[in-house]
Amino acid sequence: MRKDGVVHVAMLPWLAFGHMQPCFQFSIALAKEGVNVSFISTPKNIKRLPKIPPNLAPLVNLVEFPLPKLDDRSLLPDDAEATVDIPHEKVGYLKVAYDLLQEPIKRFITHKRPDWIIVDINSNWVVEIGRDLDIPLISFSVFTAALRVFIGPQKPQAGPVLAQDESVPVLELLTTPPPWVDFPSMVAYRKYEAVQVITMLHLRENATRETLVGHDPTIDHAYRIVAIRTCTEVEGDYLETHKRIYGKPAIPIGLLPPEEILPLDERTLAGQPDWQNISKWLDRQKPRSVVFVGFGSECKFSKNQLCEIANGVRLSGLPFMWILQKPEWASNDVDALPSGFGEATEGRGLVHIGWAPQKEILAHSSIGGSLFHAGWGSTIETLQHGHVLVVLPFIFDQGLNARLLVEKGLAIEVKRNEEDGSFSGNDIAMSLREAMVSEEGEELRARAKRAAAIFGDRNLHDSYIRNFVEYLKSNCEMKV
Repeated sequence: MRKDGVVHVAMLPWLAFGHMQPCFQFSIALAKEGVNVSFISTPKNIKRLPKIPPNLAPLVNLVEFPLPKLDDRSLLPDDAEATVDIPHEKVGYLKVAYDLLQEPIKRFITHKRPDWIIVDINSNWVVEIGRDLDIPLISFSVFTAALRVFIGPQKPQAGPVLAQDESVPVLELLTTPPPWVDFPSMVAYRKYEAVQVITMLHLRENATRETLVGHDPTIDHAYRIVAIRTCTEVEGDYLETHKRIYGKPAIPIGLLPPEEILPLDERTLAGQPDWQNISKWLDRQKPRSVVFVGFGSECKFSKNQLCEIANGVRLSGLPFMWILQKPEWASNDVDALPSGFGEATEGRGLVHIGWAPQKEILAHSSIGGSLFHAGWGSTIETLQHGHVLVVLPFIFDQGLNARLLVEKGLAIEVKRNEEDGSFSGNDIAMSLREAMVSEEGEELRARAKRAAAIFGDRNLHDSYIRNFVEYLKSNCEMKV
């Protein structure tokens, strides 16, 4: 800590927007409390971040390091600097390139001597940097406490022993709550999700929870504390279990809700024709009547999956606002949707292909619910407005998030085939109507409105950040 009492942290996010965005929000929240942050990433990713508020610019230093090129240029496109830029099968090569940043980042940290290094996933080489320079590490989890509890530590500190009996198939480990969860929990993978995880990680049939993605024993042993993007009001039960089994402090930092929307005349969006068209259409809809449909840029749909989502939206009969990223298999924007979809939904829905200001759309008074992937960041963005949730998860953490939301009575999960994960438009339509308009969904809608008092309480979440900053100030002189 500097002589003037200002704490300096280095923030190292993984090269995925589901990580960089919450790390950036975390950095802004820390800067509001007077912490100096060095946010380290690559030039293209830095350019894609939101603008830093002018009053905080002196405290947030965006540090660019060019992503090193691999010897075999065919493995990774020259302009690829994040997972969104590449197909899933090339993410491993992105990790190889990211690891090559170890030396330049070490030189930077050696020169700047931050008080803390805040570490995301996929950077276990930071452990060596922290040890060599005697700088303590903090593990930042952009995931829920429930996910970390489901995966578990390498050696739990209390409660039942890890299920490491080689007679227990890994499929069973992944599809059932762990033995150290001593309350009713729905948080586990479905069979089709577990098969995807097993294939992706090349897990053996007798693998243990230690080998699961996100569990890095090198990091687990080295960090001083874990900071989790959550709060006790939402995950108090899982936070208590986390404390019991990990044996290290877990500090909830709040939900990091998005910054408040600026008045229209202050937005750069106001001059964009796409936003003007979307805004005008939303203005004509009844309050809380519209379903927002959006799955972000990381979900890569097959043609059949996209067709079933479109059928579900069509069959629901509900007004909708769909932000769709054009699939790679679509030759043009028209080809991205099933034939006849536009005619069948004309007058009650709007499809926008490409980027759109999701934060502003979700804040509009006409939006009443969301059909989405259950990503944690999108969940927070949505529930701060009290929208009902219909969840259709696709990748790693989303299925576990979906079970958590259903467990808390905050979402309906679309029914899927347990063997292959397939789903039908009819099931999507039924879930949407139950959530938005049916009598059966009244309690769900009431709980979503009550949840807004927690997810949207900026003072509450600011208080978590203040508590975290107090920890930083009180403990930064402790040696590694």
